[in-house]
Amino acid sequence: MDTPVGVKMRNMWQHLSPLPGGKLLFSLVVGIVIPYTGSMRARVEQLQPGHAIVRLPDRRRIRNHLRSIHAIALANLAEFTTGLATLSGMPDTARAILVGLEIEYSKKARGDIIGECITSIPVTVERQEYKIEVILRDSVGDTVATAWARWLIAPQETSFYKP
Repeated sequence: MDTPVGVKMRNMWQHLSPLPGGKLLFSLVVGIVIPYTGSMRARVEQLQPGHAIVRLPDRRRIRNHLRSIHAIALANLAEFTTGLATLSGMPDTARAILVGLEIEYSKKARGDIIGECITSIPVTVERQEYKIEVILRDSVGDTVATAWARWLIAPQETSFYKP
């Protein structure tokens, strides 16, 4: 059986994050493994089981015609942040897949955006769906969006999709 992605991610974070430039290197590696998310160039600032903080630097490439961060870039940041918190906290014998995402925008997102997710993942590996919240804030701490990602967690050997 392959090593679960959550275990690989935790091990890589524990190895790299204390090193100078290690958090950046971790973020770049994740961006290579997940190319679409990597295109945003988000930076993982903190990661521990059930908790992730990710910074999305403001760049022209992710802005819309109103010179604010594009709604879908914010949704991607929300999915990425909840995914990190979820994967880092779930049992080693489980795996997860995103099955839904809901987001509410409350303010134009300008400047760097910080996504923070704090969640508790049960220790069971029974097939179950969890709704995980993430708050996206601008550099002055104002909430620009709140999102809820639905993650399906199941034992590693099971198929996510029922026939």
